This record gives sequence, structure tokens and C-alpha cells, in this order.
Amino acid sequence: MKQKFAILMLAAALAACNSQTENAGQPATDTTASTATSDTMMTSTMSDTAATTTGSTGGTISNMSPEDKEFVSKAGMGGMAEVQMGTLASQKGTSADVKAFGQRMVADHSKANAELQQLATTKGLALPTELGGEHKDAFDHLNGLSGAAFDKAYMKHMVEDHEKDVAEFEKASQNAGDADLKGWAGKTLPTLQDHLKQAKAVNGKLK
Repeated sequence: MKQKFAILMLAAALAACNSQTENAGQPATDTTASTATSDTMMTSTMSDTAATTTGSTGGTISNMSPEDKEFVSKAGMGGMAEVQMGTLASQKGTSADVKAFGQRMVADHSKANAELQQLATTKGLALPTELGGEHKDAFDHLNGLSGAAFDKAYMKHMVEDHEKDVAEFEKASQNAGDADLKGWAGKTLPTLQDHLKQAKAVNGKLK
């Protein structure tokens, strides 16, 4: 009996040993690899999210061509000059026609300047805030004149200035790359053409 019991115990021990050996051969669950995979997926997701938001400025940046930007700057400077010179004419002019023309310049160009300012703001551009170059020289020259000499010099300048303006606005209304700027130039052009026509008429009356 004792010999039989010992044999059974030995067999049980061998079976347990074989079971442990087999389990040792089985691949264990790799929690480290799983965690690494999860981390990689999270990093990838975060990278994708960053890729969709990077480059969004949250504001307006001007994509205008250099030619369009130059036109905006020149139009802003010219419009400001027209208002300031028109104010001079309404105050210093001796001819009723000159005074009336100056008042129209103030009204029409103030409106056009406000429209251009709004357009420039939406495009991320800044307009000139003070006269410079030939516009300042012309204003200073006119400001030093009075009486009939002022009237003649002012109207002569208005004819020459509006001839340039009409040519530039015609070009912009046809060739401007920015659609909004092109539309504004086309909308403003008829007013400038009428200014030129009136300037020539008034200038022709002066002696």
C-alpha cells in the first residue's frame, strides 16, 4: 500500500511540474507593448489635431499683390490730399465756382476715403495718415497763395490731378487682382471722371 501511495504521489508531482513547464512556454501578455501602442496612437491623434489648427491665424492677412497694395496706398494719399485741398478752396477761393468745387471735393472724397479705409481694414492694410511727397508740396504751395492766384493754381492742379486719378482708377477697375478692390475702383471711377469734367469747366472760366 505504501509503495502504491508513493508511486501516486510521484506521478502527481511530475504532472504538476510538466504543467508549470508548459505554462512557462506560453507567451505572456505584453502590457508594455500594449501601452506603447496606445501611447503611439494618442501621439498620432494629437499630431493630426495640431496639423488641422496650425496655420489658422484667427485674423485677416492681406494677400493682395504688390501692385494692388501700391494702388491702395496711392489712392489713400490722393484722396486725403483732395479733401485737404478742397477745404482750402472752400475757405480761400474767391470764385464761387472754385469754392463750390472745393466743397464737392471734400464731400465726395471723404465718402470715397471712408470706403477705402473699410476695404483696407478688411484686407489688413494701413492707409497713409498724413500727406507726403508731391501731395504735401502741392498743398503747401496752394496754402501760400490767395485771391485769383489761388483759384488758378488750385483748378490747374485739380485738372492735372484728376487726369492721373482717372487713368489709375481705369487701370485698377480692369486689372486689379483683388476682386473687392477692383469693384471699388470701378464704382469710384465715374465720380472721378465727373470731377475731371467739372474741373476743366471751372478752370476754363478763370482769367
